[in-house]
Amino acid sequence: MTEIISKVMRKLQNEVRAVNKGEEDILTEDDLTDMHYLKAVIKETLRLHPPLPLLFPRVLMRDLKINGYNIKANTRVIVNAWQVGRDPKSWYYLPEVFEPERFLTANKGMNYLGNDFQFIPFGAGRRICPAIQFSSTLNDIALANLVH
Repeated sequence: MTEIISKVMRKLQNEVRAVNKGEEDILTEDDLTDMHYLKAVIKETLRLHPPLPLLFPRVLMRDLKINGYNIKANTRVIVNAWQVGRDPKSWYYLPEVFEPERFLTANKGMNYLGNDFQFIPFGAGRRICPAIQFSSTLNDIALANLVH
């Protein structure tokens, strides 16, 4: 496990240093556009460790049948985002392993804005986190500066 982390850290440091080129002490938002591996590392971290493992409860508006289960209207449903991020049906290649490269290849266009239901660390629909844009930019800048 430690060799995976050190490999990821070396690759991340190389990307940040290549973008910065030793010109500035502090990275800004403009520097983030070329940091694709940094964004993949953050996505992989959020996949394995969502900010809220259990999303806020929802109440069903109508009767549903999901996977053979009948769920009545007005039932309170709690989504387990922690398990969704580790689902072997969605993440078929080593779902328990920290592998940022998965967001650079097959899942390249996947984001956490609630459009891809196999990746919902901030929720989806009307109850998605209202500060998602602010927090994602802040996370990117903070991690880039820490690695730098």
